[in-house]
Amino acid sequence: MKSKIQQLNDNITLYNGDCLEIMQSLGKVDAVITDPPYGEEIGNMGFTKTRVGGVTLRNDYSGQGAWDSKRISEQHIKEMINISRTQVIFGGNFYADMLPPSRGWFVWDKKDGGKYSNDFADCELAWTNQDVPSRLVRHIWHGMIQQNMKNKEKRYHPTQKPVAVMVSAIERYTNPGDTILDPFMGSGSTIVACIQTGRRAIGIEIEEKYFDISVKRAKEALLQTRMEI
Repeated sequence: MKSKIQQLNDNITLYNGDCLEIMQSLGKVDAVITDPPYGEEIGNMGFTKTRVGGVTLRNDYSGQGAWDSKRISEQHIKEMINISRTQVIFGGNFYADMLPPSRGWFVWDKKDGGKYSNDFADCELAWTNQDVPSRLVRHIWHGMIQQNMKNKEKRYHPTQKPVAVMVSAIERYTNPGDTILDPFMGSGSTIVACIQTGRRAIGIEIEEKYFDISVKRAKEALLQTRMEI
């Protein structure tokens, strides 16, 4: 598969293509921070046309494309570990049979202690290769309800991560100026978080629809950063 490249500036490079092929062509990076497909087949979970609390229609996750049909391979895992010093892999519990033991899990509490019901897990687990105590970040992300209701994030992807959660992971496990790779970029939350925290970023996304969204979000984040200087 021929990849497409968007070089937004000296620090931000985004690829539309197969991440395994592209990772094998890259040099070393400081960290991989990513949220790969888990193989849950979200479109077949039966949430469509049912309601949350009898009021709001649930999100329609049907027809989401091949990204959701299977989890990534052991080769993907090995390449992410080989290419980087630090790894933070969301959904690490789905890959426990492929990943080394770790005590340094990063936990995202989506319900803030259980306030809200949720279609999916109450929390999400990110495996890290760091020999540090497990850490938790609380950030409400439940349908229309978000942590910051005055400045809500637009949802572009059914498994999109809040930028604030990715910022928390980046600040905890990397240093300013580090180069961070997200080989499963999706709608680009990791890239936006890298821009906000002064990290270099490489993003890879195989689906053109989400690649274009990531490029748009990254450009907007770069513009906002320049306006704040």
